[in-house]
Amino acid sequence: MSTMTATSARPAGMTKDERFVILASSLGTVFEWYDFYLYGSLAGIIGAQFFSDYPPATRDIFALLAFAAGFLVRPFGAIVFGRVGDIVGRKYTFLVTILIMGLSTFIVGLLPNAKTIGIAAPIILISLRLLQGLALGGEYGGAATYVAEHAPPGRRGYYTSFIQTTATLGLFLSLLVILFTRTFTGEKDFAEWGWRIPFLVSVLLLGISVWIRMRLNESPVFQRMKEEGKTSKAPLTEAFGNWANAKIVILALLGLTMGQAVIWYTGQFYALFFLQAILKVDGYTANLLIAWALLLGTGFFLVFGALSDRIGRKPIILAGCLIGALTLFPIFKMITTNANPALEKAYETVKVQVVADPAGCGDLFNPVGTRVFTAPCDTARAFLAQSSVKYSTVPGPAGSPVKIVVNDKEVPYTDAKTSNPAITAAVQAAGYPKAGDAGIVKMSHPFDIFRPQVASIIGLLFILVLYVTMVYGPIAAMLVELFPTRIRYTSMSLPYHIGNGWFGGLLPATAFAITASTGDIYSGLWYPIIFAAITVVVGALFIPETKDVDITKT
Repeated sequence: MSTMTATSARPAGMTKDERFVILASSLGTVFEWYDFYLYGSLAGIIGAQFFSDYPPATRDIFALLAFAAGFLVRPFGAIVFGRVGDIVGRKYTFLVTILIMGLSTFIVGLLPNAKTIGIAAPIILISLRLLQGLALGGEYGGAATYVAEHAPPGRRGYYTSFIQTTATLGLFLSLLVILFTRTFTGEKDFAEWGWRIPFLVSVLLLGISVWIRMRLNESPVFQRMKEEGKTSKAPLTEAFGNWANAKIVILALLGLTMGQAVIWYTGQFYALFFLQAILKVDGYTANLLIAWALLLGTGFFLVFGALSDRIGRKPIILAGCLIGALTLFPIFKMITTNANPALEKAYETVKVQVVADPAGCGDLFNPVGTRVFTAPCDTARAFLAQSSVKYSTVPGPAGSPVKIVVNDKEVPYTDAKTSNPAITAAVQAAGYPKAGDAGIVKMSHPFDIFRPQVASIIGLLFILVLYVTMVYGPIAAMLVELFPTRIRYTSMSLPYHIGNGWFGGLLPATAFAITASTGDIYSGLWYPIIFAAITVVVGALFIPETKDVDITKT
């Protein structure tokens, strides 16, 4: 770990060169996140285009698995490009990553669908997704390291916090482009061909990013180390084969990035999923609500980054994890109250039971969507969970058929895996709403934000985004400061991408799998709460404060 030293005097402001470094690094990373999020936002349409030979439910599963593949390979990208960055240099490495990311995204926009080229379409698509994930695994560490090594002492938290805005800005940009394109083409044409436009537009963003990054010089810290012949010849061995450094990598994962990731993905991605899949808010409205919360909250990345230069990185990050863990349940319940009040009332007043022989009931934990349920007890509970119906499982006599009981009235169950009109009619008659009901929040245009129902939801989502800025704003500076220059790119990238790619990236699917298993729409929140709490404990006990570290040490 780097040597601790006193922080030097705080400069009055950024120089022109420093502003350019931050702009170049941040702008390129915004575009990379834009590319990455496009696929997640359009997974349903992409499933229909590239997995059309399969039933609709299977298409969605394959589309989501292809999206997840991009998250799963991010740590491997961190290893590959981290090694290159510590041997060759920061500038050229993240120039390569943006080229791979941008070209992969552009090709998706041109790729013929399965009806045109058959099985080759999904194979090429998944290959492009893997390339995107690998490139993103190398991008973040390079950009964060590059900016931090240009920042003056006492300002690293503030300077690197501009990098931290990029994921949110990339998501925000992708949502805006998708909404604009949908409005321009109409839903029918968008589903047929308009979805390609946001992917094709990325080539313009790529050109701007490459042009700007070509004008950058190498990091002065790395350049000096290279001229002195002190660069690492085997950064992977030094980073992970040496227990003194490997221990810091593990602690950085458990005591920082794991909790940061689950708070971040809950505040942005799971909140969007919760609105759409569970509360049955239409996609246009849900995306607008999230977009407004992001717009209001993004500036706080800079606020908490700068604050970490004064009071330290550790207390802000751990406070965000702790407050999030303590308040996620009440916040999501208040979101339900405002977004779908009829669902909240039904949750409190309607009693739904699945009466079945326990021997015929398995678990419904299915985070990657590959399991196929066939037992009537399982298909019944899965159907109720997908319909956002709270249920309990009641043991029935051995060998007895499955019964669905709604407010003490038995409803015929026909073992349908995707629809069951009798159950749907019964729960709706008891008080459960259906998609499109008048009480469910709906925005008619982007500036329809002054109605109390809409404003309340945006306010609650803003609080979640505020937690995101607390945990994410200072994290880049802290990771940079934990590791010596010669192996910094490699060492910091791996815990960041395991935390964010695995613990964070798999959060929405895993949280919903928990919800489906328990019959409680809020139970999936235990996933981020538990991991955030672990990070608070590990971080408080084992992670040192780093704001006064001298990062010029090799």
